[in-house]
Amino acid sequence: MANLDFEEFVSLKFLLSIEGIGTARVQKLLQKFNSFHEILSADARALYSANCISENTASRISAAVSSQKKSYYKKVETELKNLENIGAGYLTFFDEAYPEMLKNIYDPPLIIYIKGKFMPEDRYSVAIVGTRNPTEYGKKQAQRFAGGLAEQRITIVSGLASGIDSVAHKVALERRGRSIAVMGTGLDMTYPAINHSLCSEIAEHGAVITEYEWGIMPEAQNFPRRNRIISGLSLGVLVVQSAVKGGSLITAKDALEQNREIFAVPGNLGDDYSEGTNALIRDNKAKLVTSPEEIISELNLKMQPVEFKKTPNPEIQLNLFEEKIVECLSSEPCHIDKISSLTSLSTSECLVYLLSLEFKGLVRQFPGKMFSID
Repeated sequence: MANLDFEEFVSLKFLLSIEGIGTARVQKLLQKFNSFHEILSADARALYSANCISENTASRISAAVSSQKKSYYKKVETELKNLENIGAGYLTFFDEAYPEMLKNIYDPPLIIYIKGKFMPEDRYSVAIVGTRNPTEYGKKQAQRFAGGLAEQRITIVSGLASGIDSVAHKVALERRGRSIAVMGTGLDMTYPAINHSLCSEIAEHGAVITEYEWGIMPEAQNFPRRNRIISGLSLGVLVVQSAVKGGSLITAKDALEQNREIFAVPGNLGDDYSEGTNALIRDNKAKLVTSPEEIISELNLKMQPVEFKKTPNPEIQLNLFEEKIVECLSSEPCHIDKISSLTSLSTSECLVYLLSLEFKGLVRQFPGKMFSID
């Protein structure tokens, strides 16, 4: 399925608005039916017969279509008009401009509301997160790392919160870099309000995105959930300062599950806002870093002012899965589905390891998800 037209977009939104329907069930239904319109046109029996949802869920979909779908069109039209008025729009999982790395995480958002735009260079992104109440040491480290990475044309991703997030966004923009802010509200609500100007600046030189529709307020449960998007957009996550139960550790956990690199800035023992970062390092969940160059080296990134370049590495270390992929590749481009079949790895796993191999200078990617030995 390619870019969704308005009818299909409304049908997707409507389907997601029904209780019990999330990303996994939508994708399963789409495997059985040809379009979202076809899903909503099916009766409860046909939906249940598809063997991917329960009888109760099938009945809920059918009942919702009968009673609410007609009025839902007007609701979506109003929402899109509101987005247009602030210079924003939306992307769906099925659109070509949807970020490839985010597409391959568990539970990717099927709809993203966006002010600004994604660029090809955003593929080389690092998330910087941390406490809302940093010490002067924390602020200084966030500035140093965000500045050093932005100068190498690495996009800085964060959550627009007060503290470390805000510092990272601001410094990236000051160094004429790009930044992406992932919000836990609708695009009509900047939270915290003090970051309204920063939010506008990020949209001009990057993107402000959210999975939450127009009118959604800053509810507590939204922020931990949006963290999977922060890590999902990034090659790695740097935690600057965090308490043991800080929200930044949720982002680190998401990054770990997404097979992303995790980095942490060490802090003083006894400092509450260093306990979380020090624990990540102690438990071997994060690599201790003392400079932006160490992150660049670890990710095997080296960037010129405009063009991306890979750093040569004469002693390249491969893990077991990377070795399996390299063994099945040749100089002739091979499609991702065939690589998945040859290695007995899922497509999403293959994409993660292929990206790693590409950074190591061993693999070249071609259009249409084709790969070869470089």
